[in-house]
Amino acid sequence: MNSPSPHLSRSALCTAALAALLLVASCNSLQKQTASPAPPAAAAPPPVSASPAAPAPPPPVQPYDMAVLSAATALFTNAKLPPAGAPAQPKYPLVIDPLIDGMTGAQSVTTRSMGRRLTDLMRERYPQFDVQAFSAANVARSPLVLIGTFTGVNAERKTAGAREAYRICFALADLRTGKLVSKGLAFALPEGVDPTPLAFFRDAPAWSEDPATEGYIKTCQGTKAGDPINPLYLDRILAASVVAEGIEAYEAGRYSEALDFYNSALAMPAGDQFRVHNGIYLANWKLGRVQPAEAAFAKVVDYGLVHQRLAVKFLFRPGSTAFMANAALSSSYPTWLKIIARRTGDSGKCLEITGHTSRTGPEPLNERLSLIRAEYIKTRLAQTSPGLDKRMIANGVGSKQTMVGNGRDDASDALDRRVEFKVIGCA
Repeated sequence: MNSPSPHLSRSALCTAALAALLLVASCNSLQKQTASPAPPAAAAPPPVSASPAAPAPPPPVQPYDMAVLSAATALFTNAKLPPAGAPAQPKYPLVIDPLIDGMTGAQSVTTRSMGRRLTDLMRERYPQFDVQAFSAANVARSPLVLIGTFTGVNAERKTAGAREAYRICFALADLRTGKLVSKGLAFALPEGVDPTPLAFFRDAPAWSEDPATEGYIKTCQGTKAGDPINPLYLDRILAASVVAEGIEAYEAGRYSEALDFYNSALAMPAGDQFRVHNGIYLANWKLGRVQPAEAAFAKVVDYGLVHQRLAVKFLFRPGSTAFMANAALSSSYPTWLKIIARRTGDSGKCLEITGHTSRTGPEPLNERLSLIRAEYIKTRLAQTSPGLDKRMIANGVGSKQTMVGNGRDDASDALDRRVEFKVIGCA
């Protein structure tokens, strides 16, 4: 093969160089046309939203003594107390507003013993608290206030149906700031619990929704530390301390003293409370003062009519519309019926009379029995106030709306066997 001549002309070299450049440019152009386009940048994945945290499971059901200790320990150890005072070991004045049933507002043998246990526990293990009497003088100094509810619940932890456990709720409130500083919650087994109401609540003839009690319950239940004290409770606590002293005197059989406390409470700005009217009736009745007792029961009825709901503890013989033969219980029933008829007749209001039963026995029978008892009460009222007959209807709900629900059929669940009067429209 012949070698290229070293003597090529300058023009030939230039021509060759130009051809080479054109060839490279053509190849580059071809590569750009045939190359696949670059994929677009991958889009950033959407932010993953955090799933809402599942609600914390309720505390387990414990033996009664353990449950009380558990709730109390949480209450006292987690308390966010106000700034300490000058002394090296400050004492925080504290009063206990008597613990109550979270549905009825009644104090029982168990709630009273629970309050005493809390007092002992503070004195033994929590010396920073100076436990004082729940009195008007002490409340006026704006101490810490311990309140608590003890409520029967079913297997789903609700206040309906058969109660299988008790919910213990403690709250510690600071009257100076108007806020809660701690909470304690536990669930207790029914063994060892005595739900028998104290004498005042056992003897009380009627029940109605009372703002003072409602505020107490709402302050304890469904709240957390830092929440404000319910104003219904805060505005009435001074009168509540006088009522508590009246209940204590009644429990001790000091009826004249109890009457003085109830009348003193009634004279206070926030003293128009349902339990005050119940107390004035009970004390007068125990003292044999018939006319003042009847006047007080009229106030009980008026209060219920204003608040559109009044439950009266008319107790019947089993399976019957006849009142119980126990004179200590039923001797006052004719007087109650007469006053209810007259006060309702004078008010011009219309009523739905609803019978209730405990959950003992078949529910269809309970519904029928509750209805005929309501019809019996309706007939008795119409006999006293004939014009009232056309302004009343009767209804029976059996055991569907129990307030206690323990099925004991004794003094502890008397309100489950109530006859209820609800104000309805007259159209």
